[in-house]
Amino acid sequence: MDRRHMLRLGGAMSVLGVGAPFALQLAAAGSAAGQSAPDYKALVCIFLFGGNDAHNTVLATDTDTWGRYFATRNTGADPIALMPPGTPPVAVGQTSSLTGRVAAANTPEAWGGVLPITPITSQPIPAGTNASTRTFALHPFMGPLQSLFSQGRLAILANVGTLIQPTTKTQYQARSVPLPTSLFSHNDQQSTWQALSTEGARTGWGGRFADLVAGMNGGNTLFTAVSTAGNAVFLSGQSVVQYQLSTGAQPAVVITGQSGNTLFGSSLAPSRVRDLITDTNLTNNFAADYSTVVARSITASSTINAAFTQGAVTGVQAAPTFTNPISGQAETNSLALQLQTVARMIAAGPGLGVRRQVFFVSLGGWDTHDFQNTTQPNLLAKVAHAMAYFDTALSNVGGIDRRAQVTTFTASDFSRTITTNGDGTDHAWGGHHFIMGGAVKGQDIYGQFPTIGPDVGGFNNPDNISGYQIPTTSVDQYGATLGRWFGVSETDLELIFPRLGGFRSRNLGFL
Repeated sequence: MDRRHMLRLGGAMSVLGVGAPFALQLAAAGSAAGQSAPDYKALVCIFLFGGNDAHNTVLATDTDTWGRYFATRNTGADPIALMPPGTPPVAVGQTSSLTGRVAAANTPEAWGGVLPITPITSQPIPAGTNASTRTFALHPFMGPLQSLFSQGRLAILANVGTLIQPTTKTQYQARSVPLPTSLFSHNDQQSTWQALSTEGARTGWGGRFADLVAGMNGGNTLFTAVSTAGNAVFLSGQSVVQYQLSTGAQPAVVITGQSGNTLFGSSLAPSRVRDLITDTNLTNNFAADYSTVVARSITASSTINAAFTQGAVTGVQAAPTFTNPISGQAETNSLALQLQTVARMIAAGPGLGVRRQVFFVSLGGWDTHDFQNTTQPNLLAKVAHAMAYFDTALSNVGGIDRRAQVTTFTASDFSRTITTNGDGTDHAWGGHHFIMGGAVKGQDIYGQFPTIGPDVGGFNNPDNISGYQIPTTSVDQYGATLGRWFGVSETDLELIFPRLGGFRSRNLGFL
């Protein structure tokens, strides 16, 4: 870690009231990192903006659970219940013998049954479930993730969400424990997932990870935290500034007017413009700082765009064409294009001297209050398509398999209600997420998969309140497990996730 970076980070810690021992820890870690950093690691966060319905993403299919799931969701004007495993697709225009409805392209009858997955470890039977064993499946359009799961490079974390401390149904109803603020607010829960506090948070846990490892990236600390999805609080650190890329062949934004050979017919104008906007010999401190930032941007964009012309980068496999499974039409998969840029940035890493990176990509449109059967299946298909592509692309980066060095994970505002409002679902709480990579202990489900079903007909679901699941695993535990693999010390994990000590397990074991 260079002296300037260390002073900036130490100053930020002082402003926050963090004591000297922490700063000394950082100094020691930076010194060790600067001596030798022969390896590479990256975390890639896929954020699903809007709140993905986890109940139609990962499903428990044992008879007891499936009966409650299907009865709850097979209602309304446009039922959203998926078909059980092994159910053949019903041709569009034909009648399903299971539901008695005529199949259309955007109805579950036409998609066939959910796709079975077999975890290595048997899931415990939760209270309120009469099954003797639990079986599981994925949405019918997530075939690529079914394959990755069976190959051992994909794991599932069950029923994770924002928590202050472990919370039971009884405690929630009595309000006897502190609860996350603004539980069902999109903006606040997106921020809480990314930064552990509601909208207005200044730093995220991905950015805090980046603060700790930036010194391993030599002079290119600017490329430690990289977003292809615009500004994200997840990547905001105390010292690290996130760098934003587009998905084009030249992904770094170039300030126009100063980079070409001519401007307004003059060969001198571009250099004059560059001199003006990067002049730091100014009496006004704000103007001087602004010019410094602009100069840094010009240098960084030139560095990145030049790196993206190198053979190792251009040789990264391009994302394949995506077909909308509902319409049958080819569509742009923006998530796959973002992951393509990430793969190329990883390929450029050795040339840039980069050893540790945190990435943020996203896909929106998950707020499925209505028309869920049309919207969510296509989005889930895009996620599966993009993640499978990314796994393949990382398997050969300049002739090297980089999958063991990159861990990709999903996150979202919250899940959605098990109950339906007729053709969609409403805001809820705990949901299920995917973790992918060569270091992942895959083909397993981690955490406690909850009891499924609303409180009806005398059934009392211990994990359910008004149609939403109370999380049994916290975002803090999720993030800490990822951070530990990334190289964050136990002491620093406690500083980044100050509530971590209140939970039973600090390491969920999926890495």
